[in-house]
Formats: sequence, structure tokens, C-alpha cells
Amino acid sequence: MPVAVMASEDQRFLLHHGFDFDAIQKAAKHNRKGGTVHGASTISQQTAKNVFLWPGRSYLRKGLEMYFTFLIETFWSKQRIMEVYLNSIEMGNGIYGVDAVAEYHFDGITSHDLTRSDCALIAATLPNPRKYSSKEPSYYMRQRQQRIQQQMRFIPSFPKEGEDINPNTVSGGVYKQKK
Repeated sequence: MPVAVMASEDQRFLLHHGFDFDAIQKAAKHNRKGGTVHGASTISQQTAKNVFLWPGRSYLRKGLEMYFTFLIETFWSKQRIMEVYLNSIEMGNGIYGVDAVAEYHFDGITSHDLTRSDCALIAATLPNPRKYSSKEPSYYMRQRQQRIQQQMRFIPSFPKEGEDINPNTVSGGVYKQKK
């Protein structure tokens, strides 16, 4: 599941320290043009928001989100941030965490029994899990699932707690192909 959410939400998660300034710059450029608004929140920022703050948008909440993001990036490992994120994120109306979505949407299995394909489908719902469902995915969701699975090929694994992030296998936010 960590690989799927990184492929979907934050491919540079293992490289940045809470803020992806490249993504922020691209989103700001896109948003100046008008149309659909793109965000640039990292998994760390989303974790800070989900755990410590309230829903909604305001400059005060965004400022506090930055503060808490700095703190969790300083004191928590990337593995702990991912664990908290996967256990606190909304994955459907009243469904929070990977174990809950596995139970409700995948016939009572545990998160450990999810396939890479299942994980990609769940990650595909994350822009709006109240609108998009992994239980009854639309054609659009299946297309997103396929794109996420393609990106997952470039992220072969998520390091376990205590393992170093090897800079020789990470390049530009997406892992290099193993030789």
C-alpha cells in the first residue's frame, strides 16, 4: 500500500522533507491559468492535517499544517509517517484506514492480503474517496488504477523501519529500475 499511495499521491515522498517545492511551483503555475485547482500537499502534510487539524481551508489551518509537517518530519521516520497516514486517511464515507477499507470493500480481508492491484485501486480513490469507490469502481477509476500500477513499477518497494533510503536507487522522486 505505501508504494501505491506514493505512486498516486507523492512520488518524491522519500526525497523531500515534508514539502515538495517542485510540485508546489507546478501547482501554482497551473492554478494561475484557472480551471481545476491542483494541490501539492505531500503525504507528510496530509498526515499532519488528518491527525492534528480540522477539515476545511483557511490560512490559519494551512500555517498550522506547515508547523505540524515540520515537526513530524523532524521527529518521525518516513515509515512512521506512512503508517500514521495509512491508518488515518479517509477511504470512504466513514471508512478510515487501510484495514477498514480492506474489510468493507474487499470482502473482509485484512490489509496484508491486498494485492498490488487492490492497493492501486484504493489509491485511485484518494483524491475524493467519498465520490470514488474501490468497492464499485467506475471506468474512470479503473483507468486511474492502471496508471497508478504503471507508476508502481518504478517504486519497487518501501523501506522497512531502520532501513536507509538508498540514494543510488532513488532518482527524481521515482526509483530507478533495478539492474
